[in-house]
Amino acid sequence: MKKAGAFIRGLIIFLVCMLEVYPLFWMLTASFKQQYEWSEKPAYALNSGFYWQNYSDAWTRGHMSTYFRNSLITTLISLVFIVIFSSLVGFAVTKMQWKLREAVAKYFQFGIMIPVAVALIPLFQIYSRGRLLNTRTCLILTYIAFGLSLSIYLVQGYLRSFPDELMEAAVIDGCGIYRLMYYVVVPLMKNAIVTVLVLQFFFKWNDLIFSMTFISDSALKTVQTGLLYFSDEFGAKNWGAIFASVSMSVFPMLIIYLILNRKVMEGMTAGAVKG
Repeated sequence: MKKAGAFIRGLIIFLVCMLEVYPLFWMLTASFKQQYEWSEKPAYALNSGFYWQNYSDAWTRGHMSTYFRNSLITTLISLVFIVIFSSLVGFAVTKMQWKLREAVAKYFQFGIMIPVAVALIPLFQIYSRGRLLNTRTCLILTYIAFGLSLSIYLVQGYLRSFPDELMEAAVIDGCGIYRLMYYVVVPLMKNAIVTVLVLQFFFKWNDLIFSMTFISDSALKTVQTGLLYFSDEFGAKNWGAIFASVSMSVFPMLIIYLILNRKVMEGMTAGAVKG
């Protein structure tokens, strides 16, 4: 019975892995197909060779180089501010003693529950009056605002398990608040910081609704918005180039997650168990 149960569990795990991996494998092989293969062979057929011209077409004719640059600029700048603000605010509302600490912590936690769609029209009006539409600034400000609540919550969860005795010893040795934060707290928060960076990178890189709402200039579109209108660049659908562009968007994120997966899990579970 134990062997049968282990076999069934193994079979279920194998089937789940196949369901997860096969779409990625199919997308990658499809990105190397030539145009005639889509009409002469079934869609599930493997590629007959490696047609690298699809990636060249996606990068140049499909303007993916422009979309990648825009996404990198808006995402990386917003990540810098999200990490700085979430670390400072998370430390202030978790470890420092002041009157409005609990109110500020609940205020940021409340932001997690706000639906994105509710804020679109007010933000559009604000950016329109401030002449920020069709600029990277409006995307960066929006990314920072919507990324802070979850990031502060994750930092709080990590700092709750952080030993107060360590900080007290540093203060006794003459360490001020800024030196304490820079030399003691931040180095020990690297798992939480990596978790914030990875999660927020995925959210911002995959953003479609904000970039579609606030950006109409083709020169400022991000990757996801560019993929949405990609086929229009060719008139007829160039499926090989389309799947090449999707692969370029998906696989870098997948590689980043596989490399940093362990630190992300440690950061997510920190503070869940009291030692």
